[in-house]
Amino acid sequence: MKEYAKHERDLIRKYENDGFTHGFRYESGKLIDTRTKITYGPQDVKHINDHRYEGMSNPSDLSILYVMEMGDGTKGTFLMAYGPNADLDTADFFKAIPEENFRKK
Repeated sequence: MKEYAKHERDLIRKYENDGFTHGFRYESGKLIDTRTKITYGPQDVKHINDHRYEGMSNPSDLSILYVMEMGDGTKGTFLMAYGPNADLDTADFFKAIPEENFRKK
């Protein structure tokens, strides 16, 4: 079964069980922890993994789930649209994460 055939929520639950319990929102060039309100720049983000999804009922409904650990040890996920519906500022934030902050697969 292709990964995109699963719903994002299932994978978010799996990561939550693995300790990635924080959620984030993007605003003004920063990720903001929705629980603690601490802000993070691209240099603070360690990219652990990402998963791309195609909509079950609409294949043009595209999303990406980012799995991250922050420099202070906070672990969480961020779900965003990509493709034609992507917010370009948010996409630029993730592109600005330094290459050395990507976990080698």
